[in-house]
Amino acid sequence: MLVLLPPSEGKAASGRGAPLKPESLSLPGLAAARAAVLDELVELCAGDEVKAREVLGLSEGLRGEVAKNAGLRTAGARPAGEIYTGVLYDALGLASLDPAAKRRAARSLLVFSGLWGALRVTDRIPSYRCSMGVRLPGLGALGAHWRTPLADVLPAAAGDGLVLDLRSAAYAAAWKPQGEVAGRTATVRVLHAPTRKVVSHFNKATKGRIVRSLLSSGVAPEGPGELVTALRDLGYVVEAQAPARAGPAWSLDVLVAEVH
Repeated sequence: MLVLLPPSEGKAASGRGAPLKPESLSLPGLAAARAAVLDELVELCAGDEVKAREVLGLSEGLRGEVAKNAGLRTAGARPAGEIYTGVLYDALGLASLDPAAKRRAARSLLVFSGLWGALRVTDRIPSYRCSMGVRLPGLGALGAHWRTPLADVLPAAAGDGLVLDLRSAAYAAAWKPQGEVAGRTATVRVLHAPTRKVVSHFNKATKGRIVRSLLSSGVAPEGPGELVTALRDLGYVVEAQAPARAGPAWSLDVLVAEVH
């Protein structure tokens, strides 16, 4: 099983660990594309702060993020699973998983990123600020920059099992599973059961809990149909929309009674 996650906008501090070693990151086929974004982001943020904030979409109050990006090459690095915070990652609670579940997380979780393309949660990175929606002056839109490298690398990373896609729209656009990989992919929406409306905050929290439940239980669904059964067995209310023909991804709605 491969679980595709968005990053979090909020991130923990880099800490005092050894600095980034780009060659140590997983998915080495993304190395050249990562270097191109890193070079331009550091150069941008080491120059005109106002321009950098404009490009990155940052307010005056977030000017410290510019300086943080300028120092990416020398800042301490920590596992990505510790860097990413926010609602989904709080609900996922990687640090409190048991050892077996942590090993499953290391194998199966893939976090998408405007700077790194995609990462394992064990990859050591510094804290940064660069969303997939950014358009860097020299590279253009990051979503377009990543499309070809990710398409080259991720089908192999997906293996021959289930792909559970929990990404937000901007990150989902950077890589769309194709062909037989799409046929074993499931996307998830979280709906407020009484209103049938998509919820925002609870959407992220519920997705984090779903991933935690799967990792903790040790279940390993091999396809979308088995995922539906597994989630129902774990106590989730799931409505599944199987595609009318072979090829497209499955769509799953998880219904929640309370929004909190």
